[in-house]
Amino acid sequence: MTNKRRAFMKKTALLSLGGAAVSSLGFAATATSQAEGTAQNIRPKVLFFDVNETLLDLTTMKKSVGDALGGRPDLLPLWFTTMLQYSLVTTVGRQYNDFGVIGAAALQMVAANNGITISEEDAKTAILTPLRSIPAHSEVKEALTQLKQAGFKIVSFTNSSNIGVETQFKNAGLIDYFDERLSIEDIGKFKPDTDAYDWAARKMGIAPKECMLVAAHGWDIAGAIWANWRGAFISRPGAQLYPLADKPEINESNLKLVAEKLIAMK
Repeated sequence: MTNKRRAFMKKTALLSLGGAAVSSLGFAATATSQAEGTAQNIRPKVLFFDVNETLLDLTTMKKSVGDALGGRPDLLPLWFTTMLQYSLVTTVGRQYNDFGVIGAAALQMVAANNGITISEEDAKTAILTPLRSIPAHSEVKEALTQLKQAGFKIVSFTNSSNIGVETQFKNAGLIDYFDERLSIEDIGKFKPDTDAYDWAARKMGIAPKECMLVAAHGWDIAGAIWANWRGAFISRPGAQLYPLADKPEINESNLKLVAEKLIAMK
């Protein structure tokens, strides 16, 4: 056999193997895509619900905080992001304070930076008093009823304290909708720390991929997805998903629309 003939046969064999490899990779990608699509059509074993803003309407509390800030509603987003920032600072520093206490401290910080004087007691009153008695969003009870009737296990999962969310649910008439209530108070690490989601999954005795978080905060959905949970985002006014995180499989404007998609799953 000539050298040219050997070279031709070798080249042909390599091209054939390369084609097989490409075909194999294409099949694997298709299989993965199909598996992911199938997973999205399977019901999660547990639905975990964030509470504030997701289920409860914070309009009354926002007005109270705005009044405490000298009638400056434009400072509300800064207050909330400061509260979230320092909850994470607390977690990273291996400390723990009640979320409401951190919120009051953040309120004092924002006030001071804008020439407003507010005492620690007044800051707590501005947040905690209305927070305990805020109502549910208009569609929440109907949607939760439909989910329970459809056989979903429903658990609340919040950065608020145990007594705080219990009080909120009693006052909002939501206490009987939930199979369990989970608070990060019991682990001492705030969402979106991955350990918080891992703890909640273990608490319910299921794998992360069997959990779905329903939340109206992009940072919370991002944290859940990074912890290998599934996500359902409620795009309440002003809420946005984090562009650098994978998108959740459900994205709707209210809980009723989210519930319809969940109930349609097998």
